[in-house]
Amino acid sequence: MTGKRTRYSADFKAKVALEALRGELTTAQLAAKHGIHQTMVGEWKRQAMEG
Repeated sequence: MTGKRTRYSADFKAKVALEALRGELTTAQLAAKHGIHQTMVGEWKRQAMEG
C-alpha cells in the first residue's frame, strides 16, 4: 500500500463520538455520513465513554 493515513482532528472525533452516543443513527449510517470506516466510529465512541 502506498496511501497515506488520514489524520482526524480531535473536534471531528468528538463530534462523531457524540453522534454515536446519542444513538439516533447506526454505526454504519454514521460511517457513511462522515466518510469513515465503521471501526473508527466504534473506537471513538468507546474512548468517549471511557474518558
